[in-house]
Amino acid sequence: MLNSVSLSDTVSVSPQIRVTDVAELARLGFRTIINNRPDGEDAMQPTGADIAAAAAEHGLAYHSIPITASSLSRADVDAFTAAVAASDGPVFAYCRSGTRCCLLWSLGEALAGHDAPGALTQSAAAKGFNIASLAALFARMSRR
Repeated sequence: MLNSVSLSDTVSVSPQIRVTDVAELARLGFRTIINNRPDGEDAMQPTGADIAAAAAEHGLAYHSIPITASSLSRADVDAFTAAVAASDGPVFAYCRSGTRCCLLWSLGEALAGHDAPGALTQSAAAKGFNIASLAALFARMSRR
């Protein structure tokens, strides 16, 4: 069973998915999967290659943008934003808990000027995500 949270009309996030979940994502109308989890974080997680193969089998675009809290960069945010923009329909992003996906999307929204970091942090908290680092990351990344 998928445990996803909608961040916008076009972007939903969730904890780790299984290969068998990809067919359900396609059935639900998602067109793109973004994987924000590095391979090997947990011995039980499927590899990105396995999810990518299932996505291709079901006609979904797949993007791998693996991040950790310490490796998150503006390039990662830009890649996430570009993958969302390139999608021909709804996007489903996943990581261990959904928080990294939420943080990437929120940073993209803040850097594009669509919403303020404080408002995005509050909205994320209401959906169960702690992205308290958003304001500091936004300040660092917007100086580039």
